[in-house]
Amino acid sequence: MKPNELESQALKLTPKKRARLARKLLLSLDSLSEAEIEQLWAQEAVRREAEIDSGRVKLVPADKALRQARQRLQ
Repeated sequence: MKPNELESQALKLTPKKRARLARKLLLSLDSLSEAEIEQLWAQEAVRREAEIDSGRVKLVPADKALRQARQRLQ
């Protein structure tokens, strides 16, 4: 499965299942060096910036995003 297909499937999970998956993925990074972790975060930042620049994603004010996140976790 390609990474973008995996991501698409993961985003279809319920919030609780996505949180559990995210936790497992983050814990799996413990074996990486600090430099590797920094590189991964830099790549993620570039990817997110490209999504914003392309219009694929829309920015949401922090208060609205937090409110939506809290509603989804209930």
